Amino acid sequence: MDERDVRLLKAISDLGTGSPERLHEETGIPVSTIHYRLNNLREDGVIENDLYDLDHEALGLGVTVIVEVLASYEGPYEEFADELLAVEGVTEAFFTMGETDFVVLARLSSSDTVERLISDFEAIPDVERTNSTFTIAALRDESRAPATYDLDTLIEELTD
Repeated sequence: MDERDVRLLKAISDLGTGSPERLHEETGIPVSTIHYRLNNLREDGVIENDLYDLDHEALGLGVTVIVEVLASYEGPYEEFADELLAVEGVTEAFFTMGETDFVVLARLSSSDTVERLISDFEAIPDVERTNSTFTIAALRDESRAPATYDLDTLIEELTD
């Protein structure tokens, strides 16, 4: 990646769009160059998709619960993780080091559904216990990491 690629990715993160016209307005990079570079970034796997972002609260999934899962399992962690990922509402899951084995983030429709979520986790045979935290307010819910960086930092850290 070079500086133009990083500028495009930062603009996509800040604007929330991959529109070549909007990216041109933001970066000054010619639209034809933007098309070419976006295609290359897709081929390289840097850009994974063109999904629309959703407002989970407006959708009706405004309750966010963070669950720490402590487990005693044998075999690869990926096999056990598949069971966690099969629980409805799980949007993110992380295999972690330390006292907690997995951290799971779930988006739910109401506080009443939290009990179902925890019951589903505890029904998995190798789950020893869970520790759940309700979020009160989202201070930052950014799925595009470059939006949280200054452009100069990204250029310094990510360019060849």
